[in-house]
Amino acid sequence: MLLPDFLVKPVPAGLEGLKPFVKMHGLRNHFVIFDQRVQPRALPVADIVRLCDVEAGIGAEQVLTIEAPTPAGQEGGSYARLRIFNIDGREAGACGNATRCIAHILFEESGLEHLVLETGGGLLACRRAGPMEVSVTLGPIAMGWAQIPLSHEVDTRHLPLVSGPLRDGLALNIGNPHAVFFVDDLDAVDVRAVAPAIQNDPLFPEGVNVGVAQMVDRATLRLKVWERPGILTQACGTGACVAAYAGRLRGLVDGDRVTVHLLGGTLSIELLPEGRAIMTGPVALCCVGYA
Repeated sequence: MLLPDFLVKPVPAGLEGLKPFVKMHGLRNHFVIFDQRVQPRALPVADIVRLCDVEAGIGAEQVLTIEAPTPAGQEGGSYARLRIFNIDGREAGACGNATRCIAHILFEESGLEHLVLETGGGLLACRRAGPMEVSVTLGPIAMGWAQIPLSHEVDTRHLPLVSGPLRDGLALNIGNPHAVFFVDDLDAVDVRAVAPAIQNDPLFPEGVNVGVAQMVDRATLRLKVWERPGILTQACGTGACVAAYAGRLRGLVDGDRVTVHLLGGTLSIELLPEGRAIMTGPVALCCVGYA
């Protein structure tokens, strides 16, 4: 799969002004990707919104750009910089599925089996785990109220918020903010109806990703995630990591390895010391084109 060559080769006659893109997904969490290291393209908010619109553009949950690392990233050994833009054009700090997709492209480009990506959530170590599978080490997971961030101090292990069956949640940050709620029956929860009240609560000045989790057994959970700025996503890699971590904090998880079943498929999470987690899962190519 010669994705890097496609991303940087000259635009064919008649398509001047456009730029090559790759669309990929990780468990149906789908992205439009531009390589900005060669002939960078301006991406104003209006363009990002249009590109993500399935009816007016390509359709995506986020636009991703591959860029040269900053001086700080170079000092940390970063191979490239990943930037992540949500459907409203605002930049996000982290996305586990997006990181796997970008790492796969760069593995194909470089022939490496390990590399470091610079992201808004910090430097992330990535490893090729199979022909179309990638592991990413995320974290550390923070739970200080100012680190989430919250608008004022509360107990982040027992949030004072209720929306329908969502109550007694935990607030965590793994490069982006999450609130995790455990329920007895995930299928009985209308996430689209109850999650927006949490996402938009004034307690979260930057909004929050809302995870609703059900323990299947002490090493397995089911998870749905309502993502900023208002999407019931098919998969959320950072959400899977914080849900597994929250399960262990609540005494619901035994051991360090947790299987997380999302709408789009399954991720394997290994919980490490100091609040870090290794997320392993598949990537897939959707299409290539010019936009």
